[in-house]
Amino acid sequence: MRTRVPASLALAAAPARRVAGPGTLMAVLLLALALLFGQGVPLRAQGGPAPASFSGLVDKVSGAVVNITTTSTVAARSGPMPQVPPGSPFEEFFRDFLDRQQGEPRQRRSQALGSGFVVSEDGFIVTNNHVIEGADAIEVEFYSGGRMPARVVGTDPKTDIALLKVDSDRPLAFVTFGDSDLARVGDWVMAIGNPLGQGFSVSAGIISARGRALQGTYDDFIQTDAAINRGNSGGPLFNMAGEVIGVNTAILSPTGGSIGIGFAMSSAVVSKVVDQLRAFGETRRGWLGVRIQDVTPDIADSLGLEKAVGALVTDVPPGPAADAGMQAGDVIMSFDGHDVADTRDLVRRVADAEVGATVRVVVYRDGGTQTLRVVLGRREAAEGEITPSAAAPALPAEPSEQELLGLTVTVLTPEIAAELGLPAGAEGLVVAAVDEASEAYAKGLREGDLITEAGQQRVTAISELVARIDEAREAGRKSLLLLVRRAGEPRFVALAVD
Repeated sequence: MRTRVPASLALAAAPARRVAGPGTLMAVLLLALALLFGQGVPLRAQGGPAPASFSGLVDKVSGAVVNITTTSTVAARSGPMPQVPPGSPFEEFFRDFLDRQQGEPRQRRSQALGSGFVVSEDGFIVTNNHVIEGADAIEVEFYSGGRMPARVVGTDPKTDIALLKVDSDRPLAFVTFGDSDLARVGDWVMAIGNPLGQGFSVSAGIISARGRALQGTYDDFIQTDAAINRGNSGGPLFNMAGEVIGVNTAILSPTGGSIGIGFAMSSAVVSKVVDQLRAFGETRRGWLGVRIQDVTPDIADSLGLEKAVGALVTDVPPGPAADAGMQAGDVIMSFDGHDVADTRDLVRRVADAEVGATVRVVVYRDGGTQTLRVVLGRREAAEGEITPSAAAPALPAEPSEQELLGLTVTVLTPEIAAELGLPAGAEGLVVAAVDEASEAYAKGLREGDLITEAGQQRVTAISELVARIDEAREAGRKSLLLLVRRAGEPRFVALAVD
């Protein structure tokens, strides 16, 4: 791709031509560098003007981007009984007909669209987990028009990443991951995907923000104003070098369409997940075994810390940290040689560490620091070892429906899931009704939406949503962030809790 020489560079080179003697060679070198960077490879976004065209970049990477079509079988909703006058001879006929249909649930085939990208010449493909979740069959379409069936290698719902595989008799075009940690706010980026079924559509914009945490424990979202809509999910977000620095995952929108606030999971997270899925078919994250909270300025002052940094340990259940002698009240200042900024930073570093590795953890305790050696466990195994207390008190009966935040929510049952065409295993709370005078209605929530998270925590019961609302109020927050899915597509909606 050709770009114009920046004015500042051209002006710097011009006077050098008039230097006599040995300086002439330097002038020639400066001019050559100006021409090289002005007409060479696509302009990297740092510190440069808008590229004249993205066409060269599109040509370079489009062959590795794919459209994804999934097919699943869902139970079909039975139609209403025809309205006939009471006492009509047809009344008994229709009743007998519907009675015969009971016990024989109808099924229908449902299709969904998404995007993905090839990361190896032998056919490994990255996409979002929510694109392929519950699918019976997956087909990918290449830019050349060819189609292939794909199988699932592994998934990670926590980061919403899935790895697929196609079998090809020839090497496939592929793209590589770049270092998202080097990307800066204001850098140019380009997205390619299948928005609203309009395959291989290109949009461009800039990085609007970095380090967004919206959905889960391991979030590191890049926010961009490049247009992202339904169907873009799972597609790549490129830097100007043609490297993937993010996977387009969700939008924040009151309407359900792009308003210029899109989120792509950073390659710093995705690349590690993909490596593990490719090697093991599952994730293997490190586990420290502590409960933690951020160090606030008042907590730092009370502990004698100069700065509000680190992660305050609130509980140490049986596990690796307890075995190493960690205590509640310790402040974790360093993990495996890296300073810990806050709880989110610690969680990311622990997750990236190797299971079974022995790491040095520096804690602040009683006015000084101590170094502990911790042998990390595996988080996935620890999360599966949930032992309920035999002395747990009886809980009150869970309501089946309740009005909250302008919404009437109900527990998701298999029957409701079938009516809404949700995949097997879907969890959350169903919006049964929306007050048209409420903020929820104004922000686009509608009957049939599925609320899967509140306050960045999964919700499957009404009592859990109530608890998240109470927690937000007690923490002095004015709003609660909900993760809402409609037709399988996620978006975030913040509702006031006052």
